[in-house]
Amino acid sequence: MDTGDPETFPGGVCRNNRGAPASCALAAIAALRLHRAVANSALHLDLDGAWSRDAVGGAEYLDARAWGPRLRFSAPRAEMEKFYDEAQPRLAPFTLYGSGEFHHLSALWLRQFREPLVLVSFDNHPDWDVRPPHWGCGGWVNRALELPHVRSATVWGCGNFEFNWPHRWFANHRALGNGTLAVRVWRERMSERVRERWPVISRDGWRVQFAEFAAKLCGKNVYVTIDTDCLRLGDAVTNWEQGLFTAEDIADALKILRTGGAEIVGGDVCGAWSQPEYARWKQKFAASFDRPKLPPIDPAKAREINARSLAILWPALTGAT
Repeated sequence: MDTGDPETFPGGVCRNNRGAPASCALAAIAALRLHRAVANSALHLDLDGAWSRDAVGGAEYLDARAWGPRLRFSAPRAEMEKFYDEAQPRLAPFTLYGSGEFHHLSALWLRQFREPLVLVSFDNHPDWDVRPPHWGCGGWVNRALELPHVRSATVWGCGNFEFNWPHRWFANHRALGNGTLAVRVWRERMSERVRERWPVISRDGWRVQFAEFAAKLCGKNVYVTIDTDCLRLGDAVTNWEQGLFTAEDIADALKILRTGGAEIVGGDVCGAWSQPEYARWKQKFAASFDRPKLPPIDPAKAREINARSLAILWPALTGAT
């Protein structure tokens, strides 16, 4: 079959298999190799139809929608391990998956790595809750920190109620105290009392603070997880309250990490809105109680907005740009 893929002929003249001359610039060859590398290291794991099947080019597509209702928001330990056993052979360093109600799966994606790494999360929520359930989207950072190779986690762009009394009681204070967990909260979203207690960032100055943070990661392996509820309204449609970053902000942050010498060895994107479905009544009740009341969602418009931001986030995350 004639694919038109380029091949190199003697003398350095590059022609496609139709014999037509083409540029053999080293940059083009490098770009092609990078594209193929990303294609071999990326997985679109579809749990809920949050993203279209062709949302990211080159990624392997895995239809796991039968698992979606069983894992959404929270899941028993045995169910999580059963899912992991099935998914593990297909895992890749970079993963696109569903709503932010599946964010606890990021702790499973982290299992594939063996070398020490630092977790960098962009999220409107700290996901640090120490209360049951053991596996849930509101406490998954604790599961990540239990992995021996995950040395620390920092969550950027929080702007929600978890920092107010009494909700802050349920944070992982041990990890906060020993420095393995850190957060950066939006000044614009917090009261004066909260701003005095927690490290803050602002729309005007976050890049300077992030560059200082990134400089300390020079030479270190980094895993980046992006919950799109960290993005402002208009840049994402999610099942939760949203933050203040733009998609371009996150792309800039990833560039700062790389230019500062950090090695992004893997990462994931989740958070797109999808219609909630649950397999267990307790799971449904807890999710309905915890989730904010949002205005009606137009699914087609939501997918359009989310796809537009993903087109910025995904190449920046995987290093394809």
